[in-house]
Amino acid sequence: MSSSKNIVWHETTITRKDRNSLNNHNSCVLWFTGLSGSGKSTLANAVEVKLHESQVRTYVLDGDNIRHGLNKDLGFSEDDRKENIRRIGEVSKLFTDSGQIVLTAFISPFREDRNSVRELFSNHEFIEVYVKCPLEVCETRDPKGLYDKARKGEIPEFTGISSPYEPPEQPELIIESNKMTIEQSVEQVINYLKEKSIVK
Repeated sequence: MSSSKNIVWHETTITRKDRNSLNNHNSCVLWFTGLSGSGKSTLANAVEVKLHESQVRTYVLDGDNIRHGLNKDLGFSEDDRKENIRRIGEVSKLFTDSGQIVLTAFISPFREDRNSVRELFSNHEFIEVYVKCPLEVCETRDPKGLYDKARKGEIPEFTGISSPYEPPEQPELIIESNKMTIEQSVEQVINYLKEKSIVK
């Protein structure tokens, strides 16, 4: 909510509907959530490649990348994690208003925060994709060596080790990344978008 009563939302002449019509597809946010190492970023990027090949306008917002710029002032306390997700939710809303499909890859460990983002969107505009993978499998992948550091106490408040991850209760999609190939996972996401008439 704005801190000033003098700030009023200005409606644009070109609407989201106009942009979607120009793009020949609808816009939405694919919100990939899951433990570190579950494959969120890999899947988000693979889905984007497939959509790009079909002339769909897209953009990936990745957790690590966002913390290099927009959210570089935030740490990993519970309050900072909440603010991190709040900002990404608002940015995602702007991207969908621009007529694009935005793919976000964030651990986003707390249900309350993800649900707050969902409330920014209308029906079928927020697609929660739970990239489900057992902790022990994520630890064996550990591409950045984060779990090893967390186990040694070198990283405080690390999700899955010293900070909780709350799985989605009713996600639109569940991708079991330890059981499916990346190609199968991409196909599942694309098929969902077609079923909902977001893309053709």
